[in-house]
Amino acid sequence: MAAYAIVDVHIFDIADYLDYQQALGPLLREAGARYLARGGEFEVFAGHMQPERLIILEFPSHDRLRQFFQGDDYQALLPQQEACCRACVIGVSGLPEPTLP
Repeated sequence: MAAYAIVDVHIFDIADYLDYQQALGPLLREAGARYLARGGEFEVFAGHMQPERLIILEFPSHDRLRQFFQGDDYQALLPQQEACCRACVIGVSGLPEPTLP
């Protein structure tokens, strides 16, 4: 079952962030991830969250999501990431079958 990474990114160096994204892309493809949302328009309807840029990634499974973020290749990119942005990443497992509320 699919799993999702919900990422809130605060960018403080756009040029370095674009370089970081170039390095990250092949790793995400290798992990079988795909972007579902990436920096588009959003609204906060409840609570006090103040995101700057939201990203939603879909992974084939929660294990693949965990392996990606805990893996050596992603961990090696963290210094580059931390030099250009602050990111909060939350992983959540999908439902076996979508359900109605």
